[in-house]
Amino acid sequence: MVKADRQRPFTDKGKIWIDLDNSPHVPFFAPIVEELGKHGYPVVVTARDCFQVRELADLFHLNYRLVGHHSGKGKIRKMAGLCFRALQLIPTILKEKPSLAVSHCSRSQLIVSTLCGIPSLVLGDYEFATGWAFIRPTWHMCPEVIPNSALQFDPSRILKYPGIKEDVYVTRFVPKPGIRPQLGLQEQDLVVTMRPPASEAHYHNPESDRLFEAAVEFLSKKPGLKLVALPRNEKQAVCLRKRWPDLFANGTMRIPEKIVEGLNLIWHSDFVISGGGTMNREAAALGVPVYSVFRGKIGAVDQYLSKTGRLVLLQSSEDLHTKISLVERERPASAPNRHPAALSFIVNQIVATAESQHPLSKRIEPSPSGTVRSQDATA
Repeated sequence: MVKADRQRPFTDKGKIWIDLDNSPHVPFFAPIVEELGKHGYPVVVTARDCFQVRELADLFHLNYRLVGHHSGKGKIRKMAGLCFRALQLIPTILKEKPSLAVSHCSRSQLIVSTLCGIPSLVLGDYEFATGWAFIRPTWHMCPEVIPNSALQFDPSRILKYPGIKEDVYVTRFVPKPGIRPQLGLQEQDLVVTMRPPASEAHYHNPESDRLFEAAVEFLSKKPGLKLVALPRNEKQAVCLRKRWPDLFANGTMRIPEKIVEGLNLIWHSDFVISGGGTMNREAAALGVPVYSVFRGKIGAVDQYLSKTGRLVLLQSSEDLHTKISLVERERPASAPNRHPAALSFIVNQIVATAESQHPLSKRIEPSPSGTVRSQDATA
């Protein structure tokens, strides 16, 4: 259990440090940064130069400091890379002196906040992500559909928010016309947006790659169907072009030449197929049919979306033939707004944490011994 008296005291309207470690963190934190500014909190944003973090941060007009880059595949290289990035972050953080560190599973930030005695709030939505037993955040926040029993964390330090991570920013989405012509697509085309599996993630399962390839082969044979591929990095883009040169040559498959707004592309697609993660859940939040080829451990969020009919989990190549509906989607005038309170709830928790050193809703309160115990958290 983390001792409350080991943390630095908070100052009134102290700076809040947000670290953008991966591409999905940018649209998630953009509205949070904006709302914190409305509450009068100065926010320090750092970003890792990997995947599309920098491009997305520019797209969302965030004021950020680029620190570190992707270290490559392999446990040793990843460990060395995140430790080196932590060292790169320290000078900025010592200068800025934030009162609270907030991220969506940024391990480098967690190292720095622990070394500098900065209280930390880490958000996460996949309970099978690898954690560190010897370095723990002060608080952990996750969607309410993830049970405490699935988290290897002190229940008194766990906070929950309604809905899913993508509800934080999807509620602000406004569809924009013109993206199909921009990508060389016709309105009558059956458009499928596809994202390959996260091949460099620690939870990657090669079966996901094989199922993704089978999906491309299956869909590419359907007349009038166009595939828009969104690789996670340039290496994946090269692999896609090398693996299916004929599909790129005849216009069946394409990769956007410049970064596009992911939500808008999903909205103007007829359905989505992805190797798991944010894009699947963004489609589910938008009400767009989505099929997952992720073959790792299925987390509680995806289980919840599957049970409610908002996500279809594909398990074999046979499922491609029996579960995918090859029909044009009728797009409504606006996106659904299932959990509009997700953003305000998370922001209010961050603000309450920064102001009083323990979150809202009486979940955490100091005990006489100086530790922190829960009033209403359940195991």
